Amino acid sequence: MKTPLAVSDPRSRHRLIALVAALVAIVVLAGVGVYGLLTGPPTSDHSPDRSGDTRPGPVVTTPGEPTPTGTPSLPALPEVEASEDPETFARNVAETLFAWDTASGLMPLDYSAVVLGMGDPSGAEQAGLASDVAAYLPTRDAWLELRQYATTQRLTIENAFVPEAWDTAVEQAQPGQLAEGTIAYTIDGTRHRTGVWNDEQVTSEHAVSFTVFIVCGPTYDTCHLLRLSQLDNPLR
Repeated sequence: MKTPLAVSDPRSRHRLIALVAALVAIVVLAGVGVYGLLTGPPTSDHSPDRSGDTRPGPVVTTPGEPTPTGTPSLPALPEVEASEDPETFARNVAETLFAWDTASGLMPLDYSAVVLGMGDPSGAEQAGLASDVAAYLPTRDAWLELRQYATTQRLTIENAFVPEAWDTAVEQAQPGQLAEGTIAYTIDGTRHRTGVWNDEQVTSEHAVSFTVFIVCGPTYDTCHLLRLSQLDNPLR
């Protein structure tokens, strides 16, 4: 069966091959292989620029006037459900991180903002986290390409566990280097994508693994996201 990533037209195929190559390069360059907490906080702020947000603002009407219908409202974004349980929160982050719909009218920055909103309130790791999240989402150009096929994505989780490498890292950390309640969970799962090609719905599946670094109690009443490992380069 043909899919949006297997195109018979030579020009379309070459364009998509170039797109995939670009995405691979971005993941390799932007991913985080070693957790930043053990090397200290970032020294500069590189948070995503939200000035390109195209979501419509509120519409003000007066009594008796019909509500304008020319600008339809956008669908609701997924949410990272808060939890004080580390594993539950790690799973919630993972599922939200992979949940997007190119046909929604939203853009990658909209989805990344949801995940960043659950970051550590201290802001010490926010710049690094922004870079981590960006590596998991398509670029703007890739998003527009995928939108032609109404591509959506979701994640099913097969396993979530504290990796042995994290226990070793905690043992080797200097006193006070890690906040109390800091922990890592490695997620093993399957990324599911669906789209429309020649008026026919097509699907693809791909195994993924990554590590979610979070901080919970007693530092905070509820868990917060610190960093993400490079995709498919988790702690074991």
